[in-house]
Amino acid sequence: MPKTQSDVLSASTLVKVAEEFGTPVYIYHAEKIKTQYTKLKQAFAKSDTRFFYACKALTNINILRYMNSLGCGLDTVSIQEVELGLRAGFDPKNIIFTPNCVDLQEIIAAKELGVNINIDNISILEQFGNTFGGSYPICIRLNPHIMAGGNFKISTGHVDSKFGISIHQIRHIERIVKSTKLKVTGLHMHTGSEIKDVDVFLRGVEIMFEMTEHFPDLESIDLGSGFKVAYQPGDPETDIDLLGEKLTEAFNKFSAKYKRPLQLWFEPGKYLVSQCGYFVVKANVIKQTTATVFVGVNSGFNHLIRPMFYDSFHLIRNISNPQGTERIYTVVGNICETDTFGWDRKITEVREGDFLVFYNAGAYGFEMSSNFNSRLKPAEVMIKDGKPHLIRKRDTIDDLLKNQVEIAL
Repeated sequence: MPKTQSDVLSASTLVKVAEEFGTPVYIYHAEKIKTQYTKLKQAFAKSDTRFFYACKALTNINILRYMNSLGCGLDTVSIQEVELGLRAGFDPKNIIFTPNCVDLQEIIAAKELGVNINIDNISILEQFGNTFGGSYPICIRLNPHIMAGGNFKISTGHVDSKFGISIHQIRHIERIVKSTKLKVTGLHMHTGSEIKDVDVFLRGVEIMFEMTEHFPDLESIDLGSGFKVAYQPGDPETDIDLLGEKLTEAFNKFSAKYKRPLQLWFEPGKYLVSQCGYFVVKANVIKQTTATVFVGVNSGFNHLIRPMFYDSFHLIRNISNPQGTERIYTVVGNICETDTFGWDRKITEVREGDFLVFYNAGAYGFEMSSNFNSRLKPAEVMIKDGKPHLIRKRDTIDDLLKNQVEIAL
């Protein structure tokens, strides 16, 4: 939840957007993205640091263009995200491609587009080296064997993770690099999301420092991201200023000893867009059982799956009756599965037809949405300089049918 009023779009603004564009609707506050990016830049101002937006969090092309206008790079995990980034105007050298479990052809496609390639498994490393040798520089993603993150499903650096090449396979990596003459210019790691302990990053960077002795041509060390933001009042979050101070000291000290200047890279996604996003829905029904008062809304996990998938918390407020008496509700969706957004929430009295808002909905909200139950995906709106702009139309029934091929039966 944003801490200051200047970071928050008002209830009246959200209601106006809902009335103009309908619900459900995702709303993104451009200036909040800029605030978050500026915080990162300031925290690491004393080191040679670059930031690449992890666009898997939210790939609307208008968001990508805005990130590019701020000077941010782009972190991608699929060739389609690479292509979206290029269409949004990113220079290939400002795009990182870090896929997982793809075949060599997708890696080759990224090479042909001229982006930074990050390889995370032995098989592809060997295939790429045998095919291209040292003609195209690459990065290598390592698994540091660090358990971190707010949920096991978003922890990516532990011993059983599918991501990265184990640091204990360093001799195997060395043999491939030497025999195929690969040029390795970057090392990468990512331990998980929602990391509030600064020491996790410090442990990670120390491991990366140890790994550099095996690679004489490095230009960058990439620590991924995982910065935690607050989801409710009092929620802990990553102390970015403290992280910047401690990492800058450690990195600058090490960089001075290395054979050439090094850049420090990060790939924030949720940190940049989570708090910029608001998801507004309409209360369809108020349903009381023997033990619970349900608010049934015109959405479900087809639009916002995080509470069901990760047990994640989203603050929910009634923006149609913000001064009403607080009551206890369980907010549920209109899908034919159990799609509970929040149990026993204190919300000002909800009437059928009221608008409710879910905060922190910018990351992995629309991006993970679906057409389950043949429900239509919602619209997206960006507010910039106080003006709302429609940046994605709401689905129509034709969108459900557009790729289906009817056959004679």
